[in-house]
Formats: sequence, structure tokens, C-alpha cells
Amino acid sequence: MRRAIVYTIVILFIPGAQFAQTSLNFDDYFVDKTMRLDYFHIGDAKEEWITVDQVYEQGTWAGSQRNLIDNIDNGRYYAKIYDSSSGQLIFSKGFDSYFGEYKTTNQALKGIKRAYHETILIPYPKKNIRFTLEVRNRENIFLPLFSQEIDPSSVSIIKENLDKKVKIFEIRKNGSPHEKIDIAFIAEGYTSEEEEKVEADLKRFTEVFFNHEPYRTYKDRFNIYGVFKPSEESGCDEPRPGIFKNTVLNATFNSLGSERYLLTEDNKSLRDIAAHVPYDFLFIMINHKRYGGGGIYNLYCTFTVDNQWYEYLFLHEFGHSFAGLADGYYTSSVAYNEFYPRGVEPVEPNITALLDPKNIKWKDSLTPNIEIPTPWEKEGFDKMDMAYQKIRGEINEKIARMKREKAPQAEVEKVEQESDRLSRDHAKKVDDYFSKSRFRDKVGVFEGAGYSAKGLYRPMLDCLMFTKGKKPFCKICAQTVVRVIKHFSE
Repeated sequence: MRRAIVYTIVILFIPGAQFAQTSLNFDDYFVDKTMRLDYFHIGDAKEEWITVDQVYEQGTWAGSQRNLIDNIDNGRYYAKIYDSSSGQLIFSKGFDSYFGEYKTTNQALKGIKRAYHETILIPYPKKNIRFTLEVRNRENIFLPLFSQEIDPSSVSIIKENLDKKVKIFEIRKNGSPHEKIDIAFIAEGYTSEEEEKVEADLKRFTEVFFNHEPYRTYKDRFNIYGVFKPSEESGCDEPRPGIFKNTVLNATFNSLGSERYLLTEDNKSLRDIAAHVPYDFLFIMINHKRYGGGGIYNLYCTFTVDNQWYEYLFLHEFGHSFAGLADGYYTSSVAYNEFYPRGVEPVEPNITALLDPKNIKWKDSLTPNIEIPTPWEKEGFDKMDMAYQKIRGEINEKIARMKREKAPQAEVEKVEQESDRLSRDHAKKVDDYFSKSRFRDKVGVFEGAGYSAKGLYRPMLDCLMFTKGKKPFCKICAQTVVRVIKHFSE
């Protein structure tokens, strides 16, 4: 780790290393192909290390050839690529990672070290580069983490043919991948006999996506692909009831110990399958009826296709992975410990610690004369929602126990249906409660956000990033999504 830090510090002080983005000409540094950098991210809550696994030369570069430097300033990590000979910063990208979430868990705090496989995609360089990674500390200040020189002409770079068993669906093509946002839906847990369902689900979720603002307004800026490699079995793993399926991405519920968190750690398989199309962002479309999913900024989002909240789940999780939006909710259980350190302003654009009330990050959008913090009807909401969360947890545990004990399917389904009904009823109560608030549709500073009932604030009473249902992004979230759309489609 010391060695990596020394390398990165040297680079950061090379004259010219921070040239303005506008001075970069894509053709001076890159060819129109993709370099895939695979590495292992290893550590616990106190320490982390990086070691490069393999480097690949792959197809057309999917990203912008103009906006090569990421100035969005989001994510706990930043990948930065420098031209080795001049020290020029020629590409950067902020992101979050599976490991970044793991290091906030109880296991990581106990010193249990884990290794996660991760990937950075960059345009293929013409000359030697220095691949660096930076990480934010608890005060959100970037520190050097890793640095290594890479020779794009090395004989060790992999250029193998892609898997012929993968099928591509071109759902929507609006133009060149350099000028459009390329999204790949990766089908997980569908067998070869379920190809028609894959295609139907792709069309269904594409329609959901483009029916929601601001994606609808900017629909001509997206290319959409479906990528399908058949799994041996339908569905995905459910560890709590003891159900395990042989699928191409090994997606699993109970990720990081949270019963509804549904992710995959099989990054290599994911990237091998996704490589069949140019992509900026990944949807992992999981063939399952139980509510579950996840979204990690500039990594991927996952969602189950047949649960009753499929529209909300899909759009909510993509809000995380696409725009780096924080969760607005704070009453349901999560696996994290102090995900947002006290007394530190989060980098996510839609929550604040309110450390400087006169300079709130969304101050230009505040409703005139609104009180800060905004005294919303929090006590009544907390009482109602905490009561539901307790019941929900008990029912989910009952369903898992019944499945473990091989209860008759009809009995399990009856309890599942009751769970769904309670969820619908609770969502309606929440919507009715907010509809009566004098702060409805106002932009203020509402306490309760980012898994914390106290000390973190959201911009509006309700939002797609807060509670379940067919609802819009709040104004601040929508502004952020538009900014990201423009960055990746110019």
C-alpha cells in the first residue's frame, strides 16, 4: 500500500497533470476501442488494497469522446488515467463499489478481510498510461489508494473472442455510442426455454423507463440493448430459506446480510457477458417474483421483474447506479454502520447534513421563505412506518422459515400474498399522510434520510428515492439525473 501511495503522489504533482478537460483531443490519446481493467479490491473497515487481475482489449468505446474527465464529484472512489510520458490526466470516473459498502458492515469492522472483483472501463490508450485509484476518507477528502503503469501493447493483454452462446436484442438504437447513453439489460436467471419471457420483459421495462421523467424527455439520447445467456435454472439464490440456483451471474438475495438486498459478486461473468455490446450502464434483470434489488453508483443496478413494485424498484435502483442518488428512507433495516459519518457533508446531491444552513447544496431550488430545517410531520410518519417495518420483518422471517421447513407451496403463497397486501396498504397510508401535509410539493430541508432519522436531510417530503409507489423524482433528484444524461450523451 505504501508503494501505491508514493506512485500516486508523484503523479499528482507532475506539471500539467490537471489540464482542463477542454484541452483534450480524444484522438491524441485513444483509439476507438475499450480497455477493460479488472482488479481485486481487498480489505476490511480499516485497510484496503488493490491488485490488478487482467487487462482486456474489447469492442467499441461506449462513452463520450468529449467529456473524458468526470467533474460530477460523486462516488467514494475515483479512477484516474494519466498519460505516462506527460503526466496529463486524460480520463477519470467517480464510482462506488461492492467493497466500499462491505467495509461499513459488522464483519469488516471485526477485521474480516474480503476480496471483491471489480472493473474499470476506459477508452483504449495509444501509449503507456498510469492507472490510479483514489478513495475518500471519513472527511470525504480524496487520498491515493493505488497506481500502476499499463502498456497497451503488452502481449499479456487479452483479446479473446466473445461467448457465442450469448444473444443480443437491440431494443432501441438512436445513434453512435459516443453521443448516446448505452444501457445493457443483462438477463439473469432465465433458462433457454424462457427466451420469449426475456424479450417480453425487456420490452416491458424499456417502456417503464421511457415513461418516467426525465428519461422520457431525453429518450432520444439512449441506446438500449438486451443481453441474454441462458441459465441452467430459473430465479436466483435465496440463502435464508436455503434456496440456491445455478445461474449465469450467481445473483443472490441477502447480500451483505440484508434480506432484500440482491446483488452479484461474480463481476467477471457479468463483464464477459456485457462485453457483447457497448455499454455505459448495466441493468441486471432478475427472473424472480420476490421484491429485491440494489443499485451501486457507476457499477450496476439489479431488480426482480415480477414483484408488485417492479416499476418503482427498477427506477429507484437505477437512480442509485446512474445518478449516484442517496436513499431517502431511514426506518427500514440495512447492513451498514455509519454509512454517512456524523458531521460530514455527504457527496450525494439529494441529501445534506445541514452543516451550513446558508449554503445548502440545493439552495437555488428552495421554496421561497421556507423554514430550515423544515418542520414536517415526522413524528406521525415515524410511528406509522416503524410499526409496519416490524410487521414486515416478522412476515419475511416467517416466509423464509416456511420455505426452509418445506411447507406446502399453497401455504407459503398465502403468507406471501398477505405480505403483498400489507405492503400495498401501507404505501397507500403513506401517500395519504403526505397528501395532507402543508409541505407537499415544496422544496425544503426535511430531516430523515440516508438511513438516519436524525442529522441527515432530504429536499422534499416524498420522492421516488424515499417511499414506494408510482411517483416522480423530487426536483433535486430530477436535476441531477438531467445533469448526468447530458454528461454522458455529448
